[in-house]
Amino acid sequence: MNYSIIRYILCKILDFAALFMALPCLVGIIYREKATFSFLAVIAGCLAVSLVGRRFKPKSKVFYAKEGFVTVSLSWILLSLVGALPFYLSGEFPTYMDALYETVSGLTTTGATILTDVESLSRSIQFWRCFTHWIGGMGVLVLILAILPLSGSYNMHLMRAESPGPSVGKLVPRVKNTAMILYGIYIVITVLEILCLLVAGMGLYEAMTLTFSTVGTGGFGLLNTSIGSYSTVVQTIFTVFMLLCGINFQLYYLLLIWKPKDVFGCEELRYYLGIVLVSAALIAFDVRGLFASGFEAFHHALFQVASIITTTGFATLDYDVWPEFSKAILFLLTLLGACAGSTGGGFKVSRLVILWRCVKNEISLAAHPRSIRKIHMEGHIVEEGTLRSVQVYTAIYVLLFLGSFLLVSLDEFDFVTNITAVAANFNNVGPGFHMVGPAGNYAQFSVFSKLVLMFDMLAGRLELLPVLVLFSFRTWKG
Repeated sequence: MNYSIIRYILCKILDFAALFMALPCLVGIIYREKATFSFLAVIAGCLAVSLVGRRFKPKSKVFYAKEGFVTVSLSWILLSLVGALPFYLSGEFPTYMDALYETVSGLTTTGATILTDVESLSRSIQFWRCFTHWIGGMGVLVLILAILPLSGSYNMHLMRAESPGPSVGKLVPRVKNTAMILYGIYIVITVLEILCLLVAGMGLYEAMTLTFSTVGTGGFGLLNTSIGSYSTVVQTIFTVFMLLCGINFQLYYLLLIWKPKDVFGCEELRYYLGIVLVSAALIAFDVRGLFASGFEAFHHALFQVASIITTTGFATLDYDVWPEFSKAILFLLTLLGACAGSTGGGFKVSRLVILWRCVKNEISLAAHPRSIRKIHMEGHIVEEGTLRSVQVYTAIYVLLFLGSFLLVSLDEFDFVTNITAVAANFNNVGPGFHMVGPAGNYAQFSVFSKLVLMFDMLAGRLELLPVLVLFSFRTWKG
């Protein structure tokens, strides 16, 4: 284990944490808020610790898969621990545990909250709360790869450990350039949404913070009603950008180099859009009696489908009062998630497609044992390594989900609250149903349950294995 390079990158994480907090600190200065001093104190602390840590240069900048998994997991944990400090020191969160839960929820783009009154927060704290979504959306290590000169192809291990999806590849030969392209696309989409919201009549502060929550597919809002108080036009803008950020960002690169056939021929994209449209149509038909017109029913149905499948977690209304059929669809979308390579969480559409084809293949082999069938995806044969990865991921996913559900149930809340709380946190969605629905929060959960849910959020965002590697004795041996 190359501990020196891990320490080096963790020190860089502290530098980036200080840089990230400079923005909400500036907001606090503009609005003359006391929370500004909290950010200044944490910034100074991060830089001081990093300065001491960087005095010991790494003996080697070479690292492998093991170091990649450990570095990514520890980086997210460290950033969460540090990111919670301004929340707690400002006095606007009752305990450090609540502040930590909110920070993990923000960075993992989950959007689950312990707050009962979001509007009472100062502007700088609200800004930091939403900005954590944007930081975690594309991944902080991807940003570091785009800036820091790490050793050759070895930094691909960091990208693989942090990027969502069953397989991760480079857009261009150099990993550094791939990271720069991904973040470039991410920034362009962010700027486009801010401009759209400004044109729709929203103020700059509000447009920026809500864009961070949308593009990062997180879901933290500025109002207690989430997005319900905004106009239909603004809600439509959110719907469009949520869906855009649920698409694999590599497809945007293919558009840039003018390969439209590869984009529109993408199987995962077609399944993703098909699931969205069919789900929205079914829900709109089911809830049509609750709205004045079919258009209004479809508008809210499409918004909620887009919000849940992309794991954003925004809400225009309390969908917990919708018919059971509609809530069942939303729950299934909570488990599914968006496309691989997007900022969304969840199981991923591509994994579901591959898993379904594995099942079909096994059924066919049972009837025709001598036949030889290969599983195809996007016009290519799916490699055995990818198939094994999907199957192992599914097994771990089910086991962790059931284990977390059992542990959270110790709080003695009702079945629907417990199972949807775990599903919403594990899949980085945020709101569930009943006590944790769009009109509720996670404040009533015990400290132990919050720790379980924070583990679920981190495991779900980092695709399970990087977090689990930390608990393996063999990881730290040698």
